[in-house]
Amino acid sequence: MKFSNLLLSTAATISLVNAAPAALHHIDRHNNKRDDVVTVTELIDENGQEIVSNNDEASSSTTTLIGNTPVTSAAPTNEPALITRDQSSSPTNKIIDGDLKDFVDPTQGFQDGTIPCSSFPTGQGVVPVDWVGLNGWTSIMALDGSTSTQCQEGFYCSYACEAGMSKTQWPTNQPSDGRSVGGLLCQGGFLYRANPASTNLCEWGHQTAKAVNNVGQDIAMCRTDYPGSENMNIPTLVHAGSSKAISVVDEDTYYKWKGAKTSTQYYVNNAGVSVEDGCIWGTEGSGIGNWAPVVLGAGYTDGTTYLSIIPNPNNKTPPNYNVKIVADEGSTISGYCAYENGQYTGAGSDGCTVTVTSGTASFVFY
Repeated sequence: MKFSNLLLSTAATISLVNAAPAALHHIDRHNNKRDDVVTVTELIDENGQEIVSNNDEASSSTTTLIGNTPVTSAAPTNEPALITRDQSSSPTNKIIDGDLKDFVDPTQGFQDGTIPCSSFPTGQGVVPVDWVGLNGWTSIMALDGSTSTQCQEGFYCSYACEAGMSKTQWPTNQPSDGRSVGGLLCQGGFLYRANPASTNLCEWGHQTAKAVNNVGQDIAMCRTDYPGSENMNIPTLVHAGSSKAISVVDEDTYYKWKGAKTSTQYYVNNAGVSVEDGCIWGTEGSGIGNWAPVVLGAGYTDGTTYLSIIPNPNNKTPPNYNVKIVADEGSTISGYCAYENGQYTGAGSDGCTVTVTSGTASFVFY
């Protein structure tokens, strides 16, 4: 079953063709007027017909793997290293936050054929998502649509990166039916890069946006695993009174869906929901995961950053916070976008988008 994903197109309207049976897609459309970009979200089925509500029964695997993998490290102690880890250890905030400081590049590239498929390569920006039950991986898929609970021969094993970073690995040869596949390839019992042009497994986006939490509780922002299962299980945990980098991908060079530009999408849970509880494929009415009350979008194209607050068709209940996009000190944005007291501003009920015309901007939760 293909999971749904929000695709931000800042160029032309994306038309859905040859979609997988029973697949649901969120497709965001911008008009071409760069100084007044408006986001419209539609939920459509494989025939291109709009759907009002989502009753899809797709769910992510929660199978727990059996057995442990020893922890090893061959790097100097003064450098963050790619390590293999024991899958039985539960995630901590430190692990979720990653091992790199904001916008500091990895110091060690990934070495093909050195890490067994049974191990997970934590470090250099890569973070595990143990609560998914896949030994740290976000999804495990083959090009023919098969899925697995173990990273095994011929499968692509997708992974999460720390806040502000995006994975670099996916095969050039993507399924023709509209599914997406991403991650490292398991071949001959070892992990190999699907995109050899990139040495690092994670890369920073443009340093133009962050999330600021002025609410009294932590907020779990859950990015979609894309390309991959499109499950929203990539965590950005914004602690109360702190901030986290937003991944602003370069749409001109990042993964393209059938030639169309794609952006970063975050499903934002109510304040107080943990990443373990919120960064999953939720059930109808749960208010978490794909039923979270707010969706944020971010992308950079043609030299400009676009940031959006987007309605989730699955959940019209207001969150337990307000959120707005504001220019940081010394910066400017075009437009005003907020979701306050259950009402969108800037472009009405369809959400809103701003253009960062200079400097940086913040999604401020309050």
